[in-house]
Amino acid sequence: QVQLVESGGGLVQAGGSLRLSCAASGRTVTTSGRGWFRQAPGKEREFVALITRYGEATRYADSVKGRFTISRDNVENTVYLQMNSLKPEDTAVYYCATPRIPTMMGITTTEYDHWGQGTQVTVSS
Repeated sequence: QVQLVESGGGLVQAGGSLRLSCAASGRTVTTSGRGWFRQAPGKEREFVALITRYGEATRYADSVKGRFTISRDNVENTVYLQMNSLKPEDTAVYYCATPRIPTMMGITTTEYDHWGQGTQVTVSS
């Protein structure tokens, strides 16, 4: 079983930055891709970014491209999401997840089977 724990959320003014972390434990977490998703009140959970098993490739939602950066430290079994130039519309609960197939680079929630509890990000205008 894989356990994922997100941290680093908080309240920040528009234009500010936050760095989210997703610490993992359990079976073969270092050989699995990792994704970040977010869910705002009243909206569906949406894809934000993903990174492949060894960090050789990344993918971003258009809404965050150029502002967010995903990275990973396989020694620490942790994936990071650096969020810069934050906007009020970035306000959401942010979740990390591992895909059903470790090598997959999917952007839909159904392609992921282990999720963290989420961390709240609030951006004030």
